[in-house]
Amino acid sequence: MLIRCAFFEGRVKPGCDAAFTKFVAERLVPLWTDFPGAAEVRVLRQADSDTPDPHYAMVLSIGYPDQAAMDLALASEQRAKSRAETAELVKMFEGRIFHTVFDVAHQAVKSG
Repeated sequence: MLIRCAFFEGRVKPGCDAAFTKFVAERLVPLWTDFPGAAEVRVLRQADSDTPDPHYAMVLSIGYPDQAAMDLALASEQRAKSRAETAELVKMFEGRIFHTVFDVAHQAVKSG
């Protein structure tokens, strides 16, 4: 499995946190969950950290079963739409956005 993450390194502009959260939930999550081949979508908001920097306003994590599935998603109409919507979102954000792909080396699920 591959996990592609978008790191929003920085902070939501002052006074924009509620609008940022609403925008992501209402306009972006529906697009991200509709990416072809996506097995899981997680939107993470930093609640705490042991260091003040870097700060991540958000991390988007999308899991794909393999490279072919990820390639399909990256070339999709849904992704093109999400990039256009993200251009609006970044007006409420100060920082940089970058992507990293992780290969899941081990996965354990605790039962009970």
